[in-house]
Formats: sequence, structure tokens, C-alpha cells
Amino acid sequence: MTQISLSRRLRRTPFSEGVEAAGVQAYTVYNHMLLPTVFRSVEEDYRHLKEAVQVWDVACERQVELRGPDASRLMQMLTPRDLRSMLPGQCYYVPIVDETGGMLNDPVAVKLSEDRWWVSIADSDLLYWIKGIANGWRLDVLVDEPDVSPLAVQGPRAEDLMAAVFGEAVRDVRFFRFGHFDFAGRDLVVARSGYSKQGGFEIYVEGGDIGMPLWNALMEAGQSMDVRAGCPNLIERIEGGLLSYGSDMTDDNTPHECGLGRFCDTQIAIGCVGRDALLRVAKEGPVQQIRPIAIDGPAVPICDQWWPVMAGGKRVGRISSAAWSPDFNTNVAIGMVRMTHWDAGTEITVQTPIGAQSARVMETFWI
Repeated sequence: MTQISLSRRLRRTPFSEGVEAAGVQAYTVYNHMLLPTVFRSVEEDYRHLKEAVQVWDVACERQVELRGPDASRLMQMLTPRDLRSMLPGQCYYVPIVDETGGMLNDPVAVKLSEDRWWVSIADSDLLYWIKGIANGWRLDVLVDEPDVSPLAVQGPRAEDLMAAVFGEAVRDVRFFRFGHFDFAGRDLVVARSGYSKQGGFEIYVEGGDIGMPLWNALMEAGQSMDVRAGCPNLIERIEGGLLSYGSDMTDDNTPHECGLGRFCDTQIAIGCVGRDALLRVAKEGPVQQIRPIAIDGPAVPICDQWWPVMAGGKRVGRISSAAWSPDFNTNVAIGMVRMTHWDAGTEITVQTPIGAQSARVMETFWI
């Protein structure tokens, strides 16, 4: 079996000891860190995620901290989403774009105070872009990567497990809001968020020294809830239409192509560095866009390269993520499709590694 050669360039996390003890079967590399991808099997992990509760090591979701008088100004320069009404205690999903309107990342912005933000990033070196903007504009702000490692609790029993460790008040945290909760004398930010559609929380663990004590506390408290170590699940994220930066979208794509136009308040987000480019895109409209696609036939393999989407002998798009869904008895997929063929119900063909398979564009994602 091909293996990843480990070195200091691939950083371990404060939870790696627990992940290894839980029998992790596979990793990927994400923000120069190890991200578990399989424990028992993709299918078994998927079923358990939908029925019980899992603890995920997502320390690879690194934080970029903006701190100082110009922190809020800098945050608005990064995204076309209007942040003026955002209050401390809220989390926003924010497309981050470059000067051409291309996607650089799709993180969650966590507003700790008017002069302090965390940007919880997807898989790209966003720290350097933000430092460049801050220094180029001579803003009064410090930009760095703090010692913060997210730990996610996801699944239908997530709230019960969190209440067992952090107290009943955690149940009052609203979606995409956060509160401050004590663990071992440490004040931790706990948000109702996460990279699944099953519901749950993300704990922003400040200080790697309490990583394993928190992991062990969650595992012990969740024994009666069938708690397991888990990870973002390929099947479940595709069913839910959760995009993966670097797979489903790159800096060649605008937020509008990625179906994220609702997060772009381009007319009023005046400070955004990509505003002029996005105004043109908004006026003209995208010529391609991400769509949910059902692929017929037997289970397809892992999509580790783009698969051509064909119609009438011409290429009209690409598949970027695909998996067999046991619940929906079909191959579920995320694809970028040209406007001529993106309407729901359009019949297409996907060139997969196991041959050409019939497919169709869906109206919505599955969950």
C-alpha cells in the first residue's frame, strides 16, 4: 500500500494520539497537516455519523487571526460579503477572493470582538495573502496563526455529548453563533457549526496542551451514546452539497460559479479587493456553475481527477467529487456544468474511470 512519508512539514495535531488509538485507516494532507479520512470504512463511518455522534480532529482548519484597530477593515477587504451588521459572537461563511474575483478560500469568519477576528480556513495558504493585503495597505493590524486547533463534535447526539462535557447552557448556542465555555480552567470558544449536515459543534481549542484531555473527556462522556472518532465523510458531504476548496473550486472560479452568489453583497461591500471584478460577473452572470449530479450505474471509484461531463459529443463540464450513496441508491456527485446544460433534469454522460455512465442534473442536493 502506498503511504505518506511523515516529516515535520506534515504537522501532527494536539489530537493525533487519540486519532491513532481509534484506529485511523487513512489520512489526507490539508493545510500542511494530517486530516483523517477513514476509520472503519467510508460507508460504515457514514452510517454511524448519521445515527450517533463522532469526534473529529479538524485541527487542520487553521486560524488566521486579525488583531488590531484595522482588523474589521481588513476582514471586509477580503470578502464580498457585507460584514457591517455582523456582531461579536457570530460566525459567517465568507468567500475570500483575489483582485480578479477568483476564489482563494471559503472559510468561516469568527468575530471575537471589533478588533479581533479568526478566519477558520479551508485548504490554502491564506495567511500569506492576508499578510500581503495588510502590509500593502499599511493597516494597523497584526496577522498571524495562533495556537488554535478546532475539534468538531458532529451527529444527531452531538448536543447531548456537548452538554455532558460543557453543561446544559451549550444547548442555547444558536446556529453559526458561538459562546465561551470552560474546560479544565480554560476559556474555549464553542460554535454551533461544522462540515456536515448532521448538526454539531466546533470547539476552538486554544493551547495544544489540553487537546488530549478534551478528547478523552468527550470519549468518556459519550460512551453511552456510541461515540466514535470520525472525520469529514465523503459521501455525506456530497449529499449535502458541502464544497471542498481545491477539489470542487479553485482560484479560477468566482463565487457565482460556485453557487455562492448569495454570500456576495458586491454593491455594498465597498472595501473588497475583488469588488470591481465581481460587479462585472454579477452583471453578466456566470457561464458555468456547480450543480448536483446523479450518476447511474455501479459504484464509481474515488474521484481523484476531474471527470469530463459530455453531451452531444461535446464537453460541457466536469465532475470534481463523486461517491456511491447507500441512502439514495445512486452515485452522488458535484459538478461544474455550462449554462447550456445546467437545468435540472438535463441528461448528460460522465466519463468515469469505469467507463461512460449516464447521469442527470438534479434540482437540489440530497440533504
